[in-house]
Amino acid sequence: YNPALEAEGKNPFILDSKEPEWSGFQDFLKGEVRYTSLLKQYPVEAGELFQIAEDNAKWRYNNYKRLANQVWEK
Repeated sequence: YNPALEAEGKNPFILDSKEPEWSGFQDFLKGEVRYTSLLKQYPVEAGELFQIAEDNAKWRYNNYKRLANQVWEK
């Protein structure tokens, strides 16, 4: 976010990161101790929660893309 761009009449939000590798999202979660302990104790519920977390992350990323592509008028 660059507020100086807004003064120039440009979109102040710039998304400069590459799109995440969604295929590795749940593997990333499984690499975190807090999530692996959840997976060990409640495998079915954890699987559902992992999917919800991935869907939510995709939704947020798509929202960031939408904001970055928004036409900005002063």
